[in-house]
Order: sequence, then C-alpha cells, then structure tokens
Amino acid sequence: MLFIDIGIAARNLLMHTRRNLFLAGAVATVTAILVLLGGFTDGMRSAMLESATALMTGHVNVGGFYKTTSGVGVPLVSDYSKVLAETRRLVPELDYVTARERGYAKLVSERSSMNLVLAGIDVTKEPGLRRNLKVEQGKLEDLAAPGTILLFEDQAKRLEVGVGDVITLSAPTSRGVNNTEDLRVVAVARNLGILSSFTAFLPSQAVRALYRQSPSATGALHLHLKDPSQAGRVAARLRDGLGHAGWRVMDASAEVWWMKLMKRVNAEDWTGQKLDMSTWEDELSFLNWILSAIGAISGALLFVLLVIVVIGILNSLAIAIRERTREIGTLRAIGMQRRKVLWLFLLEAMMLGAVGAGTGSLVGSAVAAGVNGMHVAVPESMQMFLMQQHLTLAIDGGGVLVRALFIVLVTTLAALAPAFSAARLKPITAMHHIG
Repeated sequence: MLFIDIGIAARNLLMHTRRNLFLAGAVATVTAILVLLGGFTDGMRSAMLESATALMTGHVNVGGFYKTTSGVGVPLVSDYSKVLAETRRLVPELDYVTARERGYAKLVSERSSMNLVLAGIDVTKEPGLRRNLKVEQGKLEDLAAPGTILLFEDQAKRLEVGVGDVITLSAPTSRGVNNTEDLRVVAVARNLGILSSFTAFLPSQAVRALYRQSPSATGALHLHLKDPSQAGRVAARLRDGLGHAGWRVMDASAEVWWMKLMKRVNAEDWTGQKLDMSTWEDELSFLNWILSAIGAISGALLFVLLVIVVIGILNSLAIAIRERTREIGTLRAIGMQRRKVLWLFLLEAMMLGAVGAGTGSLVGSAVAAGVNGMHVAVPESMQMFLMQQHLTLAIDGGGVLVRALFIVLVTTLAALAPAFSAARLKPITAMHHIG
C-alpha cells in the first residue's frame, strides 16, 4: 500500500510541475544555506579548538592554585608528578599530556609595555604547537634555550621589538613579592586570531625563575584525548577521582583560569593547594559571544527563509486542493477515508521536501568543498574573530543529514493545515464544486 500511495503522490506532484519545481527550489535553497551556515559555524568551532589546544589549553586541564597567604594565589600544581600518575590511571582515553607553566605578567620593552598571559613550555614536547604556529621571524626551536620568549606579530608591534631584542617580565611571586626576568625575543609568530593576542610562549624554566617556583611544581597538565567530545565527562571523572584520592578540588566553573584567579581564588579565605579541572570550552568561555552572535544571526536568517517556504507550501497546497476538489470528492465518495486523504497530502509535502532538501544538501556540500578548495583568504581584520587565515567550512555528513531531515519535517508540518482542510471536505459538496 505504501508504494501505491507514493505512486499517487508522485503523480499528483508531476501534474503541477512548474509550481512544484519552484517550491522544491525554494526548499533546496533554504537547505543549502542551512548547510553552509552550519559548515561556517562548525568550521569556526573546529578552528577555535585547534588553535586553543595549541596555544592555551588541552581538551581537559588539571590545573590548580597555591596560596601561602589567604590574599595571594598563584596558578600552581605542587608535586605534579603524583597528580599526573593518578590522572593517567583515571583517564584511559588519554592520547598524550603536556605540563605547562602558567603565569600573568607585565612585559616591558624600551618603548612600551603590556600585560600578557604566560605559557611556559618544553617546545620539544609540543606537537600541537609545531603544527599550528607559523613563525615569521626567528626559529621556534630556539625557544628551547633558557631566557627566551616567543611573541606574536601584534604583540611585537605593540612592544616595538623584534628578534634579538630584550624585554623584561615583572610579576608577583607566591609570597607577594615582585620579581623580574630579562628575556630575549627569539621568534615572532603569525597571529592566530584573538587567542594569540594575549598569550606569549617561553621556556618552562623562565616561568619558574620568575615565580621562584620549584621544579616539582607546574602550572597545569594539559590532557589531549583521543576523542575531544568526551572532555566534559573526563573532567567530571577527574574532579571526583582526585577528590577521593585526597586532593582538595575546586567546584566546577566555566571560566578561564586567570579569571578564576582574579575573581575567586584571591577573594577566598584559604591557604595551601587546590586543584581545578576545566575543559577547553571552559577555558574559551570568554569567546562564546562570537559563536553566540553568529548563531543568532544565522537563526534569524534561517527563520525568515523558513517562513517564506512555509507560506509557499500553504499557498501551493491551498491552490492544489481547490483545483482537485472534485477529485477529492470522488475519492471520498468511493470510500476513501478522511485520514487517507490527509495522509496523501502530507506524503506529497514530505516527498517535495525530501527532493528539495536532498538537492539543497548536495549543492551546499559542493559549494562548501569548492570554497575549501579555493583557500579563500580571510581579511586580517576578521581573522581575530573567525580564528582562521583561510575560510574553512566544516561539512559533516551526519550534520548535513540532520539539517536535511529538519527541513523535511518543517515542510511536512507546514502541510498539516491545508491537508486537514482537504480531509474535511464533504463528498457531495466536493463533487459538485466548479473551479
């Protein structure tokens, strides 16, 4: 019976080819735009994840704060080898882990100054950094030498320094005493969006020297997972596991670590060590407004397009019902039930939506592949927000299917009102209809 119904619905659609082609084209256009908007947002999210895990965060981070007095805290995990051993036991999904020093200091050159977040690293153990950084001046390998620092283009421009120049770092130690360190610029890297505007890289020992920090301590453990989508579950498991193992653990908070330090840690009355678990999304929570703004604009555009499509479907089916009133009356007179009439009209709308959504999905995916293949350069003024040097649309098969099914569902639901109207027609009245 289903195949017979499909055949009848297909015949009815083919009888009004011009009108239905126009409507299917509108559905296809909306679907293609939805696929492209989804690819644009997913591309931004992927670029954000890739840049973030190279510059400032792992998929999950085991960080912490240490306070010798209740008023001053530093981003520190003391005796981190024990924390690392327990973390490895609790996280079998771990791909690799890096230990990074954390800091926040004032950088002073001969002509200018600025505050930056410090990332102390062992450059030989940072595969993600090598993949994502493009050094414009100097060599990344020189960052392995003590007393060195890597800046990004905008930072170097603001400080008016280049490779070979010396800058001074100034920051308070864990005991609240200001300390300074002189570092030589050995590399200047290309900007990587907004994330590179406030982070500078230097050897781990340079951060330890600045904060008078023990080699047994580190700033945070950056955990890189085989499946980044499990970050939230892994962070929750670590919070419970490390707490049961005897460490004091901070409550979950979707904030970047330096905001926690300034807003929470220094205001709380406690001393000693507390561990803090965060995901990459927590560390980038201050950037959510970018994705939210793009999502709001995309949603508004999609709503307008869907309204147009729904109105088109309503008008098209209303006209079809008027033209086929006598046909509906005849079918009802020979025994067709109202729910069968309703089903046939909904089936027509569903088939029309499926054809349009399928075509739009293919067109949208093809356009996205073409854009990716062209390596369209993003204007420098927009790179800070898009986090991409070349426009990349991330097209996922599952995501495309979900969007296409959503359009088919909307198309089918839009046909409910005219379909009910057709089903309610009385056979005698419909058979005597003229027009």
